[in-house]
Amino acid sequence: MCCAYGGGFSPPYTDLLLRLRFYSEVVSWRFTAESALSLSRPLSLSLSVSLSLSIPPHLLSSLYPGLRIVELSAELTQTASSPCLGIRVTTASNFYTTWRSECASSLSFLLHQVARVGGQEDGGREGCSPGFQVKRYQLAFTGSFQKGQALIQVEFDDCAGNEDVQFEVSDPSFFVDGDLNLVPRQDVLRSQPVLSIHGLSAHADDTAQVEVTGLPAQSPHTLRGVLGVGQTLPFRSKRALLIPPMIVTENQRAPFPRKIGKSHVISTERLGSHIFRLTGPGADQDPKGLFTIDIDTGEVSVSRSLDREAIDSYQLEVSTTDFAGNLVEGPALLLITVIDQNDNRPIFKEQSYTGEVLEGSPTGTTVMTMTALDADDPGTDNAALRYNIVRQSPDKPSPNMFYIDAERGDIVTVISNKLLDRETLPTTTYELEIVAKDMSGSEVGLTGTATATITITDKNDHAPEFTHTLFEARVFEGSTGVVVNLTVDDRDDPDTGAWRAIYSIIKGDPTLSFKIQTNPDNNEGMLSVSKPLDYEAKAPHTLLIKVENEDALVPDVGYGPSSTATVHIAVLDVNEGPVFFPDPLIVSRMENIPIGSFVASLNATDPDILQIQSIRYAVLRDPAGWLSVSPVTGTVNTSGSLDRESPYVHDNKYTAVFIATDNGSPPATGTGTLVIHLEDYNDNAPYVVPSIARVCEDAHDMNVAIVGGRDKDLAPNAAPFKIELGKQLGLDKTWKVTRVNSTHSQVMLLQPLKMANYQLPLLITDSGVPPLSNNTEIKVQVCVCKKNKMHCSSGPSHRASLLVLLATPLLVLLCL
Repeated sequence: MCCAYGGGFSPPYTDLLLRLRFYSEVVSWRFTAESALSLSRPLSLSLSVSLSLSIPPHLLSSLYPGLRIVELSAELTQTASSPCLGIRVTTASNFYTTWRSECASSLSFLLHQVARVGGQEDGGREGCSPGFQVKRYQLAFTGSFQKGQALIQVEFDDCAGNEDVQFEVSDPSFFVDGDLNLVPRQDVLRSQPVLSIHGLSAHADDTAQVEVTGLPAQSPHTLRGVLGVGQTLPFRSKRALLIPPMIVTENQRAPFPRKIGKSHVISTERLGSHIFRLTGPGADQDPKGLFTIDIDTGEVSVSRSLDREAIDSYQLEVSTTDFAGNLVEGPALLLITVIDQNDNRPIFKEQSYTGEVLEGSPTGTTVMTMTALDADDPGTDNAALRYNIVRQSPDKPSPNMFYIDAERGDIVTVISNKLLDRETLPTTTYELEIVAKDMSGSEVGLTGTATATITITDKNDHAPEFTHTLFEARVFEGSTGVVVNLTVDDRDDPDTGAWRAIYSIIKGDPTLSFKIQTNPDNNEGMLSVSKPLDYEAKAPHTLLIKVENEDALVPDVGYGPSSTATVHIAVLDVNEGPVFFPDPLIVSRMENIPIGSFVASLNATDPDILQIQSIRYAVLRDPAGWLSVSPVTGTVNTSGSLDRESPYVHDNKYTAVFIATDNGSPPATGTGTLVIHLEDYNDNAPYVVPSIARVCEDAHDMNVAIVGGRDKDLAPNAAPFKIELGKQLGLDKTWKVTRVNSTHSQVMLLQPLKMANYQLPLLITDSGVPPLSNNTEIKVQVCVCKKNKMHCSSGPSHRASLLVLLATPLLVLLCL
């Protein structure tokens, strides 16, 4: 549906006050601008009398979205010289304005002026207005609404991209889709005359109305009926519920209730035919009972004191019902805003703040930011904070070393960088008392306080210096450990990288016999001997030591001569013990050599080459007692038989320790080790394992057991072994031994034996030169085997000779 208006106020047409173009196909219309503009088919109308018309607010709202108009009317009159147009506008904030224009160029010009001024009164907002951009819509009813049919498109903008906007239609048969179209959920045959659409998002909460025209009770369809010519205007039963926004100041005092505003019903009906109702949070919902409404007059009252910091606004709904409780008008939104009072002091996030600033920082360096919060309305001076420093402790060298930005709370340095010297200031810590005052810092503002502790941190602007240019120490030869502590002075802040020292030896230690470390407790350099010094090699040592800081020095400071020192170390002579060479001494000898045989000659020398001393030798540790040593010459001979198979021999090696003692004062000793690698001699006869074998008397397998040879000697004095039957007469008639490999042989029975224990003699011979043989026996138990169990004899064993084997069957026969 569209409308058009044309300019009709020019001198050639003094008798024409207004010319409107109408469009036909009338659905419904009344004697209003809205009804007239619902027509199509261009017509022309000339009037020569005064005409008053009421223009519905949504007409201008569609043209000027930022304007919220409750009522707009225009009156046109004819004068002798020119037409005049008077326009009266009522905005949502109860602002009334009237224009009376002479010789206006066009109606559109006047409407533009009304929209512009009305919009300014309504807040002067030129940008986006969150909510429905058009509050009222018309929808023609053509007998039914089809399911899924897009009927009209509403205009809603929450000024934040319309994300997560939720719409609710008063008639659940309709919904608003993603393209903002009003769509039936089902076929609708009858509709309410007015539909309310509630749009809600995180940034907007607004309601629009859709008037459904063309319902069964229709208005006259003729132009005569539109203009009311020759007939009485119909009685308009529809009411207009006007709910202006209301404000309440927080912290009001008794008496209560207090009136805060009034709801209006614009109607031609007689008064007293409706009852006002107030619903929503603050009325009939928690917090209940804050607001009430006079059911007859629509006056809204507050019943007790409010706290804006708890709830800053209330959205209620006002409606009217008849005496039977049937809804007549609404519900319409009532917005009650709680006006702030300055009843909250600024509160700092922390009561004590700490910050640091590096010494020598330029003036204007930001140290920290103080932040206070005020619970009052941030859009008012009640929460407009200003910061100020009221005290500095200590106040030397200046009481104004720091400045705080009144609005941002940034604390910056005022003192010059040269005076901001940690080493010359009376203290390295300053405490500031900060006050935050609301009301933009005016005298009536409330205040909050906090403290700021600022530490002047150190930078490495002082090089460490040795307390002496020369340090001296004495150390005995052969000893290790700390010999001297080097002390330094550093004016920088202790326990920082600018103070902690790092020492290094830059000259005089080619053999790396010294090392230096920093004592973490006192920053001293601990010079120590890491390798024993030798008096005879070099008696005095001179070292050059350098000290630096962990952190680098600032560019304009360097390390001077005082950062190096000389250390003289005197080595004192001591009587050193004899030293064996080589140590250990390793020799190879055959085991079982004759007692008294030569084993080795020990060689020990005295490091004290500047002294003439003699050395004597002795046995310190000889586990088997096999050795002796000449005290003077150090010759080692055998005093017992060397046995490679002895438990004192490990991995064919026997170890003994000898001691050498000089005749110094006091005497000094040294030890040396002799390792004898023993070569094997065939001095151990082989033997057979296992020593016991079992066989079933009725076994079909005549194999008794596989036996193997063992020898304590090493190859070639051990395997391969030769295992054969003993030399007793007749053994080969019953037993047989067959070689399996170089170490094992198979023992077999040539004929069955009865249950008994038999001693089978065997002869085993090794491969040594000359070879060694051993006559041994294995015990063979012939058992009765039943159900996988062997029942063996516990009696004595029989010699496995031919006589015994022949006698055994005879004994069995006699027993029978």
